[in-house]
Formats: sequence, C-alpha cells, structure tokens
Amino acid sequence: MDLRLTGKSALVCAASKGLGKASAMALAAEGASVAICARDARTLDAAAAEIGRAAAATGARIVAIQADLSKAADIERLLAGTTDVFGGLDILVTNTGGPKSAPFIALTDEDWISSIESMLLSVVRLVRGAVPHMRQRGGGRIINVTSISVKQPIDGLVLSNSLRAAVTGLSRTLANELARDNILVNCVAPGFTATDRVVELADAVAAREGTTRDAVQRRTESMIPLGRMGTPEEFGAVVAFLASPRASYVTGTTVQVDGGFVKSLL
Repeated sequence: MDLRLTGKSALVCAASKGLGKASAMALAAEGASVAICARDARTLDAAAAEIGRAAAATGARIVAIQADLSKAADIERLLAGTTDVFGGLDILVTNTGGPKSAPFIALTDEDWISSIESMLLSVVRLVRGAVPHMRQRGGGRIINVTSISVKQPIDGLVLSNSLRAAVTGLSRTLANELARDNILVNCVAPGFTATDRVVELADAVAAREGTTRDAVQRRTESMIPLGRMGTPEEFGAVVAFLASPRASYVTGTTVQVDGGFVKSLL
C-alpha cells in the first residue's frame, strides 16, 4: 500500500534508537523527509546515516538535530531547525525515553519534576510550536508515543503510568480543538517491544525480585497472547499509517501495539 507520504515533512523525537528510530525509518521509507533528534550526538548521527541509507531510493531527506527535550530552548531550536530545512512541518511524532523504575514511596519531588519536564511538558511545547506550521499547510498529524500503561498500569512504573496518562488526556483534548484545522491527534501505545528500554526494565524487576533478566522476560512473554515481544519495525509501521492520508478519519484515539497484552475492551 502506498501511504502517499512522498513530499511530506516529519519530526520524530528521541529517534537515535528504539521506537523513535523505527518510526523515522518507516516514514522515510514511505518518502517523507524526516528530522530526528536525540541528546547524544554520536548515536544520533549514526541513526541518521542508517535511515538515510535505508531510504535512499525514496529521495527522502534526513536531518539530525541534537536536542534535550526537557529544555524549552532546545525544543524551540529543534522546531526552527526542522522548519527552516523543510519549509514547514506536516507530521510530529513526540517520543521520550522512559523515567526510572521505582515504587512510589522511593520517588522524590525532583524525580517527579524532571519526569514532568521530559515526558509531559516536552509534548506541550512541541505541539504548541508545531501547530502554527501545520495550520499553514492546511493540516497535519500529531502522534504521541505513550505506553500500554495508560490502559493497564505496570507495576514499578508509577512515573510512566501517571505521565503517559496525562499525555493521553492532553491528546484527546487536542484532537477536539484541532480537528477544525484538519490536524489529527492520536497516541500509539507500545507494549513489550524488543528495545533497550525493555531490557532495562527487566533488569530492574529482576533486581527487586532476586531473579534473572531471562526469567522476567519469559514471564512477560507468557502473558502476551502472541507469545513474543514486538519488534520496533512493527511499531513504526503503525506510526507511518497514522501519519498518512490513509488514516484521514482517525483522530482522538490510542492504538495499542502490544500483541494483545492489554485485556480491556477499550
């Protein structure tokens, strides 16, 4: 299926690895020009080169901009750099690394404040800066990467459970407010996917329980109806679809990419 993304411009955040990188790769493979950001310049440049090679046949342009999404000035610079190069912005994929894993009582005010800055205020600032450019284009797509924890909280991830849910509430509200501008707003909620983050969480659980990473991962996979973890590429494909004109009547929703892990009806 041609997703008709050739000529579109996208910004994908935290895209030096994992789900962000896979999302950028999927968009570029469909012909969209993509700006990617991350804090570490070395891994960011390597990811940009890899995405560029994979999407060379489409003519997509790949731009790497170093940025820390917890800093307002970096977000402003990131948006300015993206729109200067591409002449506008059609697609925004917000994404951040997950916060620390810990029980509620072990978290300090500083833990909460830093997580709010990176996970919630980053989305607020990115969207606020992107909307004027999308309005100039006559529409756009905002896709916020959240987590299955917004539907089924995950033990030991109180920061993520709380702040991903806040992003979901923000997204649903924005979908109503921005629909008149033909700006569609959705969330994509990854389940357990084969990324560095999932390994990090398995290690944290193993340390708390006195077991091994492999034992934790086997237990997790046993709870997934498909019997395995997802791949970043499977996640990226859903992001590319939602970013495309093929998803022109989808807004205000959360799409789970979780192999059936979440048991709720909605």
